[in-house]
Amino acid sequence: MTKPLPILYRNGSVYSPADPFATAMLVDGDTVAWVGSEHAAQNLTGEGVRTVDLNGALITPGFVDAHVHTTETGIALGSLDLSGCPSLADLLRRLSAAAADREGTLLGFGWDESRWPEKRVPTAAELDNATGGRLVYLVRADVHSAVVSGALAVALNLSALDGWDDGFVVRSAHVAARSASRSLTPEQRSIYQRAALGFAASKGYVAITEMAAPHIAPQEDLEGLLLIDGTSQEVPLPVVIPYWAQQVESVEDARQVMAMFGGRLAGLAGDLNVDGSIGSRTAALRAPYADDPGNCGHTFLADDAVAAHLTAATSGAIQAGFHVIGDAGLDSVLRGLEVAATALGVEAVRRSGHRLEHVELLDDEAIAALVRFGVSVSAQPAFDAAWGGTGELYAQRLGEERSSGMNRFASLLSAGVPLALGSDSPVTPLDPWASVRACISHNTPAERISARAAFIAHTRAGWRLAGFQNPMRGQLAPGVPASYAIWEVDELMVQTADNRVQSWSTDPRAGTPLLPALDTENPPRCIETVHDGVALFSSSDLS
Repeated sequence: MTKPLPILYRNGSVYSPADPFATAMLVDGDTVAWVGSEHAAQNLTGEGVRTVDLNGALITPGFVDAHVHTTETGIALGSLDLSGCPSLADLLRRLSAAAADREGTLLGFGWDESRWPEKRVPTAAELDNATGGRLVYLVRADVHSAVVSGALAVALNLSALDGWDDGFVVRSAHVAARSASRSLTPEQRSIYQRAALGFAASKGYVAITEMAAPHIAPQEDLEGLLLIDGTSQEVPLPVVIPYWAQQVESVEDARQVMAMFGGRLAGLAGDLNVDGSIGSRTAALRAPYADDPGNCGHTFLADDAVAAHLTAATSGAIQAGFHVIGDAGLDSVLRGLEVAATALGVEAVRRSGHRLEHVELLDDEAIAALVRFGVSVSAQPAFDAAWGGTGELYAQRLGEERSSGMNRFASLLSAGVPLALGSDSPVTPLDPWASVRACISHNTPAERISARAAFIAHTRAGWRLAGFQNPMRGQLAPGVPASYAIWEVDELMVQTADNRVQSWSTDPRAGTPLLPALDTENPPRCIETVHDGVALFSSSDLS
C-alpha cells in the first residue's frame, strides 16, 4: 500500500502552543511534522507534498466529549425532537402529527416542562388522545424521567412500579419503560451507533467517552459499539473511550469487570448513579426542593455501597466514579472517599485518579475535598446555558440563591480540580463550541472561565481524565498525533474570563493562540475532522 503524501495546510490559522502565530501545518502520516509561518511553509512545497489552501480556516486539536451515550444519541437523531416545544399544547400537536406519519412506538426526547406556561407534564390520557391510543415514550431533557401513554403503561404494567404518576415515570417505572423502548437487535444498535459517531465526527470530535451502564443498556450494547469504533473501519469513526458503570464490592470483582470488553475499559465510572437529576427532582439535596418542599431527591446507592466501590477500585489501582449532581449525593461520595483513604491511604486514592460526572451543586468544602482526594470532574456547560439564570429550571427547583452555586467551573479550576467537558448527549447536543460559549457566558459571572481554559477542558483534558499517558495528546505541535479539526470561522480572537478588563482581543501581540469569536452571526463550521492522520469527516470546502 502506497504511503500517502505529507499534507501541507497553509494560508490559515493553527491553534498551537508551539507557535501562537502559526498559519500552516505539515502532517506526515499520523503525526504532526511541523507548524509555522506562511513564509516558512513556502519552502516545504513541492511534488512530494500535497498542499491544501485553508483559505483562512482554523485548525485546532480535535474535540473529546467527556460524557456521551452513543446508542441513545443515534436513537435521538431519528426520534421526535421536542426540545423546541414552547408549551404542553405544542408538544401534543407535534405528537399528533407524528402519529399520522410514523409507525411503531412513538419515541421523542428533549421536552422540558419548566419552560412551558402550563408548568406541568402531559398525562397518559393526553398522550393517548393525541395519538389515538399508540405506544408512546417521550424522555425528558435530562433523560432521568419520561412520559408514557396509557397504552404503553398497560402493556408494561407500569402503574404497579415505583415511580409511576399518571404517565410520568421515574425510578423503577422509568427503567422499565426505557428498557422496553430500547429492545433492539444488534443490527439496529449498530445503525444507531454508526449514525451517532458519524455525526460526532461532523462536529469536530475525534473521540467520545461512552458512559455505558447495565441499567442503561445491556452488555451487548457496549460490546457492539467497541467493534465499530476507530479509524480501522471501512468508514473511519471517532475513537470510543469506554466506561462501564457496574458497582463492585471487592478488588477481585473490580478486576473481573475490568477484564470484560476485551480489557478496553477505562474504568468503573460514569453513570453509576448516586442520585438523579435536578429537572426530575431526583438529585439528592441537603435541603428540599423549592418547588417541592417535602422532597430532598433520591439516592440510588447507599453510603456503604459507594464506599465499597471506591475501596475495591482503589485497591486495584482502577479509576472509579459516579454520576452525582446534588450536594447530598456528593456528600455520600466524599464519605466513601474518606473510607477508602482510611483503609488504603490518601495517596492510593489519589493515584487511582477517580472521576465524577456532573457535580453540579457543591460548596467550597467539597471542592477542597476533591482536591485532597485527587478527584477529577467531567461537567456539561450546556446544562447551565439551558437551565441556569433567573427564573429558569435551576431557580425554579432550588430557588435563586442556591441555583447561583451550580456548575462552579471557575472555582473548580482555580482550586486545582482537573475539569473535562462534555455534552451528556443526547441530553444536550454534540456541539463543542456551544460548550465553550456556555463557559464564557456562565449565568453566574464568578464561575465564568476563558475560552482557552474551556477549549483545553474540551480537548486534551478529555484524554487525560481517561488515563491516556501521552501528555501532548490533544495539542498540535511537532511530533504529536495528528488529531485535529478544521473550521470555517467568521473571526478569531483571544478571550479572557475577567470581566473587569477588556474581554476580547484580536491583537496577535497577545502571544496566545486565537480561537473563534463565538458571538458572531455564524458559529464555527467543521469542514474536516482527522484522527491519527485518518479523515473521519470531510466536506467539499478543502482542496
